[in-house]
Amino acid sequence: MLRVLLFVIPIALAVYCIADAVQHPEEQPYGLPRWAWVLIILFFPYIGAGVWLYLKFSRPASGGQQQRGPIAPDDDPEYLAWLRDQERRRKRQGGE
Repeated sequence: MLRVLLFVIPIALAVYCIADAVQHPEEQPYGLPRWAWVLIILFFPYIGAGVWLYLKFSRPASGGQQQRGPIAPDDDPEYLAWLRDQERRRKRQGGE
């Protein structure tokens, strides 16, 4: 059973990392082209996959892009500015 795991784990790790590298939104993730990452992970499954995972989880996406979900209205500066503007308009209309 242990021998099977010694073969399955690097294969599964390499497949995951290759799929992740190919689907990465940047053309050159972490400073290398996608094809270079695929070759590194294929030829050095432990080291290549380990480096890929380390870079993926240790630092934010490069290129100034932050992956984030939708902003709540309370945190959206554009919405808050619009809301203040609406309040000013209501006060002007009600006071006239």
